[in-house]
Amino acid sequence: MEKIKVIVAGAYGRMGREVVKAVVAQDDLELVGAVDKMGAGQEIGQVCGLGDLGIKVETDLTTACRNSAAEVVVDFTTPLTVMDNIKSALKAGVAAVIGTTGLTQENLEEINDLAAQAGKGIIVAPNFALGAVLMMRFAQEAARYFPDVEIIELHHDRKIDAPSGTALKTAELIAAGRVTDPGVKPAPLEKINGARGGEYLGTKIHSVRLPGLVAHQEVLFGNQGQTLTIRHDSLDRSSFMPGVILAIRKVRNLQGLVYGLEALID
Repeated sequence: MEKIKVIVAGAYGRMGREVVKAVVAQDDLELVGAVDKMGAGQEIGQVCGLGDLGIKVETDLTTACRNSAAEVVVDFTTPLTVMDNIKSALKAGVAAVIGTTGLTQENLEEINDLAAQAGKGIIVAPNFALGAVLMMRFAQEAARYFPDVEIIELHHDRKIDAPSGTALKTAELIAAGRVTDPGVKPAPLEKINGARGGEYLGTKIHSVRLPGLVAHQEVLFGNQGQTLTIRHDSLDRSSFMPGVILAIRKVRNLQGLVYGLEALID
C-alpha cells in the first residue's frame, strides 16, 4: 500500500506535535517533513517523544515540499503565516489541510480561487473535533425555535485570534437556521467598553483566554421562561486528531476549497 506523504507546518507547537504523533501512528500515512520557525534543526521525533524519525525541523515550507515529494501539508501555525503557507503548498503542487483559524472571508475566497487554479484541494476547518461539529449542527437546528442566542468561547491563552473560528462558524450556521429575527433589545449601557461582547450576524460572542483551557464553547439560547445550552469541551488536543486524519485522507481527491469538517462526514 502506497502511503500518503505528509508535511506538518507548525510541527513544534502543541497542536503540531499532536499531528505528528497522529500521522506516525497511521499505517497509510508517512511523515516526510516538519516545518516551524521554532526548534529548527531538532529531530521532530525526539521532540514528540517518538524516538528518532530521521526528520529535522525546517524553517522553509517551500524547500520542505520540494525535497520531500509531499502530497499533503497540514498547517497549524498562526493567522500571520497561514496564507503564505497555503500559497507555498499550492505552488509546489501540494494539497493542504488547515487547522489555523483567523482567516477572513476574503482569505477564504482567495484560497478557493488559488486552489481551483492549481487543481488542488484545500480543507479549512474551524474545528476538527467531531463533538464540535455536532454542537454547531445542533445550534443551527435550535436557532429555528430560539432566535435569541449568545456564544461564549474559551481557549488557551496562546490563541491570538478572537473570536475563534468555531464561534464565527457557529454564528454563521445560527444565522442560516433562524426563521425569525432575534428580539429587539435596548442599547446596552456598558460601564466597561466591550462588556457585552462583539456581535456577528445578530449573535453576541464573548471570548475568554486563560491558561489551563484547551478549546471550549457554550451556545446559550433564551426563550420565554426557558433557556437551552449546548456545550462542547475539548479536554485534550488528541480530540482533534480523528478529524485531521480524515481530512488528510480526503483532501487529495478534492479541488478548490472545502470549509468545515461537516462537509466530509455528511
